[in-house]
Amino acid sequence: MPAHYSLSETEEAVKRRLGDIAVRHDALAAVSNIHRAASAVRQHLENSALRPAGLTWSAFVVLWVVWIWEEIETRHAASEAGISKGTLTGIIKTLESRDLVERRQHPDDGRRALLKLTPEGLSLMERLFPAFNGEEAFVVEELAPGEALQLADTLRRIVTHLEEKGEERRGDLLGDEPVPPRPGGRRRSS
Repeated sequence: MPAHYSLSETEEAVKRRLGDIAVRHDALAAVSNIHRAASAVRQHLENSALRPAGLTWSAFVVLWVVWIWEEIETRHAASEAGISKGTLTGIIKTLESRDLVERRQHPDDGRRALLKLTPEGLSLMERLFPAFNGEEAFVVEELAPGEALQLADTLRRIVTHLEEKGEERRGDLLGDEPVPPRPGGRRRSS
């Protein structure tokens, strides 16, 4: 049995498994392929553009967010990067040890912290991003002219839909029940 299946093999296996189960196959295919594409793109960018700079995907995304916003609260950086505050803490420690990011107390509230790139971090992003973008261009080079922008617009509509209506949908599905916490790696001892 092969350890890795092609996209076509996986799609055929899904068709066999689902059989006559009444599902929206178009939605299944779209969301599955969003996930597959995101994973493939992330892996390619980590292995091509980021590894030579000694960065993980998450560390790069944090640097990107701080670079774009110039100075940002840690809680907003975590949200923009799509990671937990705990994960951000570990990434920031690593980036601080490499003198790429500096953290300081918020002037209005000592419980909050602000992030800013150091001159070394700024220099790294100015050198790294053109190479990163070159790999982004490689990722979409099989698309016809205009298709990359059309894809970006389609994905933007999905994200906007979830931003605008996702909470309401979760409320409809869960009612008054609170969203259960994400399962962690450690289990509570009894």
